[in-house]
Amino acid sequence: MTRTMVSPETVDFDTPGRRDYFVKLEHTSIWAHHLIPVTVIVGREAKPGRGILAIGSTHGDEMEGPVALKHLVRDIKTEDVLGRIILVPVLNVMAFKANRRETPDDGVNLNRAFPGDPKGSVTYRLADFVTRFLFAPVHVCLDIHAGGEVARFPATANIHSMKDPTQRRAMEEAARGFGTKFIMVYQNATRGLLTSLSEDLGKVTVGTEMGWGRAVQAAGVSMTGQGVLNASIRHGQLRGEPLNRNFPASEQVMVDTSDPASNFLAPFEGVFEPTVELGQKVTRGQRIAWLHDFDRIDEAPLELVAPHEGFIICQAWGSRVIQGQVITQIGKAVEWTR
Repeated sequence: MTRTMVSPETVDFDTPGRRDYFVKLEHTSIWAHHLIPVTVIVGREAKPGRGILAIGSTHGDEMEGPVALKHLVRDIKTEDVLGRIILVPVLNVMAFKANRRETPDDGVNLNRAFPGDPKGSVTYRLADFVTRFLFAPVHVCLDIHAGGEVARFPATANIHSMKDPTQRRAMEEAARGFGTKFIMVYQNATRGLLTSLSEDLGKVTVGTEMGWGRAVQAAGVSMTGQGVLNASIRHGQLRGEPLNRNFPASEQVMVDTSDPASNFLAPFEGVFEPTVELGQKVTRGQRIAWLHDFDRIDEAPLELVAPHEGFIICQAWGSRVIQGQVITQIGKAVEWTR
């Protein structure tokens, strides 16, 4: 396919049909532009402010989102689109090419930079592009993440606690559509998150953690594709029947990790040794890991025990961890919104 190079201001989100763009973002140091792949498909029943936005590679070392969305760019047929679907397989093209979490040009984490700044460094300008142009035409935003080199997760679809019960129920439904075993309610104190801004704008918003280790997990790719298609179908943007090729609703569990007590921070730099499996259910007081200090080779390792019953939702990916790093997390099972 041929992609048209355009500035953000000239992307057409409204005319029926399909358009494949490279959206230009001016380079910081040479006479060039970063090119962001954006596919817009608009059906005859599209309504203003209604549509699906799916984003991959907010972080450059998280691969399931880019792979799954690249497949969907080819697989979604224009004639099946009723409303509006916007696919961005690789948002942070600079970080993706460098295989890094942060943007190499300015060292900024894009998922701490929202709402962005049109006059800021390149990462803040990228966040501004999402805020001013990609959010406006849609009411559903799916931000596909994975653990990169930081942590590994069982595949999860993630939401924040919401005061509006209607928005919360819609977010739970969209999250369950990915077919992950775990739906994770996570903390919303971190500043600058893409999902937090999307929620504040009233959108049905779901994040994910679909893998780890700068690798491509087959299950994460399958679940990402299912989640985007199911959200598109259930919100009237795509013709078809919902998919159910991963965990069925009867096997899904909602877990809450927003309590700081769910997180274990390494009190010293060391070597992390998990003693339970990722996704395993544990009981209060059960040993879940050791932390070794090899500068004190003859001392016993620090024992980590579960402060409450729950599920192991993340573990440090690398064995060597820094002081203060979240090295494991236990999510408490909670009830679905009624």
